[in-house]
Formats: sequence, C-alpha cells, structure tokens
Amino acid sequence: MNQFWGVDADPTAQGRIKGAKPVAVLDIGSNSVRLVVYERHARALTPLYNEKSACALGRGVGRTGRLADANMAQALNAIKRFALVARMMRVGRVHVLATSAVRDAANRQEFVDAVEALIESKVQVLSGEQEAHFAALGAVAGIPGFSGIVGDLGGGSLELSHINGGTDTNGESFEIGVIRLQDDSNGSALQATEIVRARLQQSALPGAAAGGSFAAIGGTWRSLAKLHQVVRGYPLHMVQNYVVPVEDMIGFCQDITGASSLKSYPGAEKVSSSRRELVPFGAAVMAEVLKAGQFANVVFSALGVREGYLYGLLDGREQEIDPLIQGAEELSVLRSRSPAHASDLVEFTGQFLAVSGIAESDALRRLRIVACLLADIGWRAHPDYRGPQSVDAVAYGSLTGVDHPGRSFIAQVMAVRYDGLKSKTAAPLVGLGSPELTARARLVGALFRVAYPMTAAMPGILPRIRFEVDGNKLALILPRDLAFLDGEHLQGRLDQFAGVAGFKTSAVRVA
Repeated sequence: MNQFWGVDADPTAQGRIKGAKPVAVLDIGSNSVRLVVYERHARALTPLYNEKSACALGRGVGRTGRLADANMAQALNAIKRFALVARMMRVGRVHVLATSAVRDAANRQEFVDAVEALIESKVQVLSGEQEAHFAALGAVAGIPGFSGIVGDLGGGSLELSHINGGTDTNGESFEIGVIRLQDDSNGSALQATEIVRARLQQSALPGAAAGGSFAAIGGTWRSLAKLHQVVRGYPLHMVQNYVVPVEDMIGFCQDITGASSLKSYPGAEKVSSSRRELVPFGAAVMAEVLKAGQFANVVFSALGVREGYLYGLLDGREQEIDPLIQGAEELSVLRSRSPAHASDLVEFTGQFLAVSGIAESDALRRLRIVACLLADIGWRAHPDYRGPQSVDAVAYGSLTGVDHPGRSFIAQVMAVRYDGLKSKTAAPLVGLGSPELTARARLVGALFRVAYPMTAAMPGILPRIRFEVDGNKLALILPRDLAFLDGEHLQGRLDQFAGVAGFKTSAVRVA
C-alpha cells in the first residue's frame, strides 16, 4: 500500500525537497506589502520566506482617491528588496496581486508600472469579486471540506463569499477595511461599528449560513485571534483552524471596541505595534459580521488570497490531494531515517486494529497515517529532547488541513512514542481533544514503542510480523528467522502496550 505522493529529498538543497522550484506571491495590500516564497507549488504549501512591510498604501485613498506619494515610495522600496530576495532564492515565478487600495486609486497605473519594472512580473489588480473568490479558495486550501461564509478583511475592504463543496458563490466586497474604517470614523471604534452595521445591510450573505461557521481571513483578524488566545489562556498559539464560539468572540470584540482608547483594550500590549491601533476596527467588523450572520462559531484561517490563488492554479487531481498527508510526508522525507518505514508502520498499526476489533473512523485513520509519517522526525535530537522537539514540530509547525484536536492527537502520539506512557510533554494540549482521542493517541504511541526496537526505523521487518488475539490474550508473532528479536526489552514494551489496549496478558511467539 503506497502512502506517498512521489516526494523525494535532494541532499544538495539544504533540507529541501528534490526538484522543488520555489514559487512566490507578492501581495500588495492596503495595509502591508508582503512577499511569501513557498518551497514548491503543491497542495501543501511550505513557506521558505515570509516578510511584510507595513506601508499603509490605503491610508487616505477613500478621502483623496489617490495613493500617497510617501506610501508608494515606501512600498516600492520594500518591493525592490523583495525582488532581490526572489532572485537569490531562484524563484521560478513571482505572482503579483494587488487589492483594494490599488484598484481604487486614480494613480494606480503609475504605481503598477513601477512595480512591474522592479519585480519583472505582471501585476494583477484583483476586483472585489476576484479577491473574495481567492480568499474563499484559501480557506478551502487550509481547511478541506469547509462550508459556510468566508470573510477576508484587509486594510481597504472586506470580501465575503459563500462556499459549499469547494465552490464559492455570491462574492461581495465592502469598503470597510480597517484603514478605511479608521479614516472614515475619525479614529473612533464605536463610530466604526455603526459604519460597518450600515454598510453590511447591503449584503445578501449574512444569514445565508445561519447556525454554521464563519471563516475569518486577514492580518488584523489573525492578530485578533492571537490576542484572544493570550487573554483566554488558550494553550496552543496557532491561528490556523482556531475555532471560537460566536458568543465568546462577540463579547471579546465588544470589550475591545468599548475601550477608552485604541491602545488600552485588553491585551493591547501583546499586539504588534503595526497592528495595535487597527485591531479595534477589526473587532468592530468581526462583531457586526457575526451578529448579522447568526453563525455558531468563527474559525480563523492563516491561509487566504495568496494560498487560494495558488490553489486555484492546481489541476483538479492535485486539488484533491490531502494537504495534511502530503505535508507530513514531506517532513518524513526530510527528517526521518527511512521514510519507507512509515508505510510499514501504517500497515503494522492497521493490522493490530483489525485483528483486535478496535473500530477506526476515517478521521482517526487519517490521523494515524499522519502520526506514522511523523513518528521518526525527532531522531537527530538528543534522546532527552526528541519528545519535546517532535511535539513542538507537530503542534507549532506549518501543517495545514488539521484542526486543533487533531494537532493534539498527533502531538500526544509523539510524546508517548519518545518519552513513554508517563510523558507530560504534550500535557498542555490534552484538553484540546476528547478523552477518547487522548486514549487513542496513547494506544498508537504505545504501539510505536513496540515497533521501533524491532526495526531500528528501517523498512522490511514489520510486514513480516503480526498480532493475534485470543480473548484477553495478545500475541506478537515473529517469523522463525527473526526469533532473536524476542527479549526482555521487547516483552516489556509489549506488556505496556497490552495494558493500554485492555488485554490481561501478552506474549511473543515464534511461528
């Protein structure tokens, strides 16, 4: 059974995937100009470089109709440096996307010409509908199967679209970006709330997914999510797929917009200086959208227009690839001693579940496969730190297509695999999943601890070993030519695993 998507390692590319040609997106927004270079154009995008320059191109555009000369100069200076970065990283293609501020400016062609001369790529000035479309695709790229309303909040505008079955419809754009709101409200978050409420009355989307989910995209909303995690004491500071009940988020936003100043709201000191005064306006938009839409929850997406644009360029077959499995496979190729061993581990763990009659849903099987792919990524570390480093790589890494309970599951498997059943390495994350999910993670991790002493992480051994179950007895069956693998160490691991799996006794047998 082949679990791989044909990823191979290149030993000359400093930990990069063999044959990978970097691709980049230069995103020219109303608040910032950002360059993101990805390792390759694939379903699972791995950032190699990510930097922004807060140029505030949208400042004053709603009032003057023009991009300010000083802001353009700042943006062009940043783009000049980004062009150098793209050349040094041997980027195959730079996709340049410009959004609200540029499309609304009377002097946009002057700016576009200057950008194209620097970056040597065509600038695509997205319409509001196109921006909404690519934002929706970005949500799907990071949260496969998402259905509901997607909102992308920028400096100049808010784009809303409805997505179902991977297809978005009814894209809308509103002039309620955070910079424009700050300008239009004379710096008052409370007045901004009234402006948002009035402008959203034109939308046909709020209410279209009542009781469902709202996916929030954009830098200011990411800052809002991070702030919520800090203030609420959430254990995983990871924005991607962070889910909050609507009542909680509305109350949190109202606390921010009702503060005495733009810098005195709860946790303001935790927000970056470039976003601090914009967060209250992002909170105003968030609260009004959630109230108008009657949603059940809001889920934050770190992937947006940039990733959605690249996702849209993939063919249908590539779009169907599971980004979590592909991303885990890349890590396995780059960090494991033998990636092929992961495929053996998938079969070995699956055989135990089948023979023992333990049910496994599709979602749990997917997480088990990913845990197998990542099971050996910590081997280069000192033995005392393999568990913590592996847990960190999973919990705080760039994997997409996984929710926070899923991250918790994989992290707990890694903790047990390296540090044993008494490990506290992943303890802060345990509460993100159910007790049943934790129990399954302990089972899989303990099973890994049986497998590795027999294989030294090399392929070819596990397919020759199987489990047998007789009532409350668990037997590990070795072929005769591998009988020497039996010993005190293996029996101890098997006994531990049998206890976790609910068996009264266990034995190693040769057949």
